[in-house]
Amino acid sequence: MSSIYRSEEGKSCILEEYEAYVDQLGEEFTREYVETRFGQTHVLLTGPKDGKPLFILQGGNCVNPMTLSWFSSLFKDYRIIAPDTIGHPGYSEDTRISARFDSLAMWVTDLLDHYEIEQSAFIGPSFGGGIILRLATYIPDRIACSILVAPAGLIARSKMKVAQDFMLPIVTYRMTSSPNSLQKIADTMSCNCMKEVDKNIIGKIFKHVSLEQDMPKLTDREELLNYTAPTLILAGEKDIFFPGDKLIERARKIIPNVRTVKYDTGHYPSQDVLVQMNEEIKQFLQENY
Repeated sequence: MSSIYRSEEGKSCILEEYEAYVDQLGEEFTREYVETRFGQTHVLLTGPKDGKPLFILQGGNCVNPMTLSWFSSLFKDYRIIAPDTIGHPGYSEDTRISARFDSLAMWVTDLLDHYEIEQSAFIGPSFGGGIILRLATYIPDRIACSILVAPAGLIARSKMKVAQDFMLPIVTYRMTSSPNSLQKIADTMSCNCMKEVDKNIIGKIFKHVSLEQDMPKLTDREELLNYTAPTLILAGEKDIFFPGDKLIERARKIIPNVRTVKYDTGHYPSQDVLVQMNEEIKQFLQENY
């Protein structure tokens, strides 16, 4: 299978941005490479070594430290284990594996086994949330509790709306490198509140990476019959990909032990909403982990 990167120069550009983002987080991270059945996985670790483990799975078509920045208030209380998703921008194996069946669940299981963790809490936004739902389907007993932020895998995206408001501007941006096109994409994803650093990184990803468009499969109610872990769904009312009302309605129908919260935000939360989300997450973890 071919690399997700369009060129070696493009890959180097993305990894430079990755390192700059890690530096901006201002935390002491250790790094490890873990061998899994799907290839080598790069992992960022931080937080107290004797803290309860908390896996954070990155969103799709972004970089791991960008996702980590959303949940940095949790670093001092939990042992954070944050792998670069295989087949997504970062230092892990850069060829994709299917998100539709059990492959990514098996990948997470390999990581749990490597760290000798029988059960962990999980956080995953967007594509990362879809991975957690695959784990809940195939190996539910490894999840102590989970927080899914605007997750894939619950409702289908509106193909027409996404094509018109998201994919067409990306094509324009790739052809022209127009700052206005990139700004339009960022505004659509975040309701006009995306940080400048995040906008610049996603612009480079759009330029240099073959984007992942195959989302984790939609989860059926029957698939989650054995999944009883407490689950928190955080949704954005104005999310272009997974609108909050539809997402919450579906989650309540198929996830047995679920709590839902909706915010006035897009797929990328505003900084004010992130503060609210982190307070909700802290309370949820204190009650359920």
